[in-house]
Amino acid sequence: MEAQLFVKMALIAWEGQVKRAGTLFNTLTDEQLLLEVTPGGNRGIYLLGHLVAVNDALLPLLGLGERLHPELENAFITNPDKSGIIMPSIAELRQYWSEVHARLADRFQSMTPEQWFQRHNSMTDEDLQKEPHRNKLSVLLSRTSHIAYHLGQEVLVKKQIAVQN
Repeated sequence: MEAQLFVKMALIAWEGQVKRAGTLFNTLTDEQLLLEVTPGGNRGIYLLGHLVAVNDALLPLLGLGERLHPELENAFITNPDKSGIIMPSIAELRQYWSEVHARLADRFQSMTPEQWFQRHNSMTDEDLQKEPHRNKLSVLLSRTSHIAYHLGQEVLVKKQIAVQN
């Protein structure tokens, strides 16, 4: 019962951050997503693509299937923003956001509480025995925080726009 409660709390937090970020990315215009969060910093388009790529990587990491968009790795994980690598359009990234998070939601709902406490695919059974807190649920929690971190950055763009108007 306790494991089920912990998983439910983590999934509610995840879903909340995904919804907040998705709403923000969908309310900003394409032009606004091309703005830098801070002078010389990442642009909104990069943050959107980065979150899609990182969250898409949860599928194989958690043993839930293959990535939907492995082609995003080079532009949004391996390399920084403005590295000259061609990125998908903002419209494509918005679509990828929906696809990836719909797939994750579907896969997450099929997992049992016990499965959340198993090892993820970047560790061995021995690693899990030594550090049982490094499990699939801990990955979900860290990725939830990751979304919140970048969401906070993207909110700065909204503040810049409000000051300009």
